[in-house]
Amino acid sequence: MSEAAREISTFSNFAAGDEVGVSSWIPVDQTMISDFGRVTLDPDPMHIDPDWAVANGPYGGTIAFGFLTVSLLTHMLHDAMGSDPQRATGENGHFLNYGMDYMRLLSPVKVGSRVRGRFKVLETRTDAKERDIVKFGCEIEIEGSERPALVAEWLSIWMPPEAAASA
Repeated sequence: MSEAAREISTFSNFAAGDEVGVSSWIPVDQTMISDFGRVTLDPDPMHIDPDWAVANGPYGGTIAFGFLTVSLLTHMLHDAMGSDPQRATGENGHFLNYGMDYMRLLSPVKVGSRVRGRFKVLETRTDAKERDIVKFGCEIEIEGSERPALVAEWLSIWMPPEAAASA
């Protein structure tokens, strides 16, 4: 990781193999699920219609959208790290989502469940454009379940100001 990134990065204290931490539990209620369906323009009744889901769905009620589960990763990572998600001015650059090398949704998150994230650093590297990349191992646990909701390898990229301006 570049010295500039190390100086301002909340990730700078971590190396490959390090445990980052575990987030607090997050309750997943029907309001959260329905709001997600509304903002993503996805009216799937398995998620947003409790009566339909009880009568017709395979889980006895509504479940969270898979992409809702994925979208909680950013909050969970900040919580696990104890970092402030508020952005600085960016004059030194930014860490941005870069994508996933791997992601599987293994178990449905039923309405009324609580979930939390567990993170570790799998790899840090610098690419050919001198951008620093951190690969996080992620697991979203469902309280009381042995099987996780999600496992993933999530990439974050450090964009120095000059790289961000030319992107």
